[in-house]
Amino acid sequence: MVLRSKQLVRYAFQRLLVQHQRQQVRLCSGHGIQQQTALRVEEEDSFPKLADVPPMAAPFPMKLEHAPDVGEQFKYADLSVRLAAPHQLNPKPDVDDLAFGKYFTDHMLRVSYHRRLGGWQKPEITPMENLNLHPAAKVFHYAIELFEGMKAYRGFDGKIRFFRPEMNMARMNVTAYRSGLPTFDSEELIKAMARLVTIDSEWVPHTESASLYIRPTLIGIEPTLGVASSDSALLYTILSPVGPYFKPGASGLKLYADPQYTRAWPGGVGDRKVGSNYGPTIHVQKEALRNGCHQVLWLYGDDHQLTEVGVMNIFMLYMKPNGERELLTPPLDGMILPGITRDSIIQLCHQWGEFSVREEKFTMSMVKKLSEEGRLLEMFGAGTAAVISPIECIAYMGDEIFMPTETHDNPVYRRLYTTLTDIQYGKLQHPWAYVID
Repeated sequence: MVLRSKQLVRYAFQRLLVQHQRQQVRLCSGHGIQQQTALRVEEEDSFPKLADVPPMAAPFPMKLEHAPDVGEQFKYADLSVRLAAPHQLNPKPDVDDLAFGKYFTDHMLRVSYHRRLGGWQKPEITPMENLNLHPAAKVFHYAIELFEGMKAYRGFDGKIRFFRPEMNMARMNVTAYRSGLPTFDSEELIKAMARLVTIDSEWVPHTESASLYIRPTLIGIEPTLGVASSDSALLYTILSPVGPYFKPGASGLKLYADPQYTRAWPGGVGDRKVGSNYGPTIHVQKEALRNGCHQVLWLYGDDHQLTEVGVMNIFMLYMKPNGERELLTPPLDGMILPGITRDSIIQLCHQWGEFSVREEKFTMSMVKKLSEEGRLLEMFGAGTAAVISPIECIAYMGDEIFMPTETHDNPVYRRLYTTLTDIQYGKLQHPWAYVID
């Protein structure tokens, strides 16, 4: 087998990385060092402690009590690592060619769950590989699955950071409970994912215009038909280097608002990150593109309430009749995803104290009225993938409502974007940043 020089260099780098981490790992007793080294880690690994509960109430329970029948929890101390062989290493794309979710790193994290075996099994990091699942696995038939979206950022100082990972894990556990899937210990998974990112650290882009997307996923894999909870599950995490979600230099978003389409409804799971919330939106997104729009503005109810934009939370800054500014975002009423970026924006604006912030329903008739009166200042979407995206126009019921979002000298959305990315890339010291390297 002939290996390219880049593959050999990367393979050697991984071996040196393992040797460097020997103070934090020990070889499994009774086993020699093989070509794909199996490792175990000590509980004393020097990962940072998670940030304290934020001063404002979290939008979901930060700690969830595990149901008695979940069984044993997995522990980071039991993590094993099997490194990819040279022929399994993937070529790295040029940072300028990065597209969202197109490229994947060399390794993945896996944790199996089997109720009959006592609960969660030992976690392992393996080469990136296909999953082997039975055709009757419940994930295929009843969409028993969920996922999270996080990022790792390489800062100006070379250190790699997560952004509020405890929030993602708490939200993931709440979604698991709602989906009949086993819950897990958040901190143990964060440490295991940090180790995964450390192993594939060369994939974290050396630029502030890109990052490493982290996709923890939990699926029901019990091979039985019938709508019921799954006694077997697979928790895995894959990594993907990504560039900007929207092309740099592009103008603000034009949104397609058609009240005949509804993303979520009361009593459903619009506030949970399950795949069944996303698949049915593809048809409407295609319709938006056909109508010259970038994204869908999801409306709800006879009064056409604004709920979300694409896969992002939505914010509107306007001027009240007394001349004071106010930032509005829809409340977490069960239809809105409790976004981590959303929560961060609300907290930052409260801390700034320059304008009031309210979580309250608002409608298209209100948007039109504010626009006609010249009191609509800014509108933007917010989420992990895009951070913050300004909105320029809404195509609604035959009209186009234009937003002056980008016409101000110092718009709020841009200040929020700068503050958040400064925290993520280490320019601004903040407890929301979780340093892993």
